[in-house]
Amino acid sequence: MKCIVTAGPTYEPLDEVRRLTNFSTGRLGSELVNFLSARGHEVTLLIGQQATWRGERLAKTVETFTTTADLKERVAKLASPEIGAVFHAAAVNDFGFGKVFQRSADRELKEIKADKIPTRMDSLLVELVATPKIIGKLRDYFPNANIVGWKYEMDGTRAEVIAKALAQIRANKTDACVANGAAYGAGFGIVKSADESAHYLGPAELFEGLSKLLQK
Repeated sequence: MKCIVTAGPTYEPLDEVRRLTNFSTGRLGSELVNFLSARGHEVTLLIGQQATWRGERLAKTVETFTTTADLKERVAKLASPEIGAVFHAAAVNDFGFGKVFQRSADRELKEIKADKIPTRMDSLLVELVATPKIIGKLRDYFPNANIVGWKYEMDGTRAEVIAKALAQIRANKTDACVANGAAYGAGFGIVKSADESAHYLGPAELFEGLSKLLQK
């Protein structure tokens, strides 16, 4: 089966020197690629340029992405009814930078535009603007695929994370969602519907659970 896995972080530039990113290493997605490839699937890996995991990536094709917009463009170029599964594990930044301001002595805001924002300033005010959503486009790009999203949450309870996973599935017409993070607790959950979810202790068990989605 032809599969696509996205993994690792996107980043959003503040200027030509600084950027906003997150702590995703790309390890889980890369190991999922190795699991799928070992079982005979033809896998394309889209991996964040800033991913720090340097283990094996046994995909047939590996591409690196930078910003959220870049990842969205690369996913769109792979659009095909021939894709059988998409595992969207990339840690996509929800926000990028907008305008940058400095507050003057008389409390007025002055917009700053520079290839490198000057460092000798007491403070800056920076807008955060929403980045393009990718998961909502996946069903259009891959109409026949089993599509799996991720819901990583730090705050709340396991039940609340599962509820958010269900909301993601309904909103984006995906088939399942992997739930994890501090709010979920140890291990992973695969959520498919309000009546169907399963808990897995670690990555190896998770991958086995995800592989069952490819059998339908």
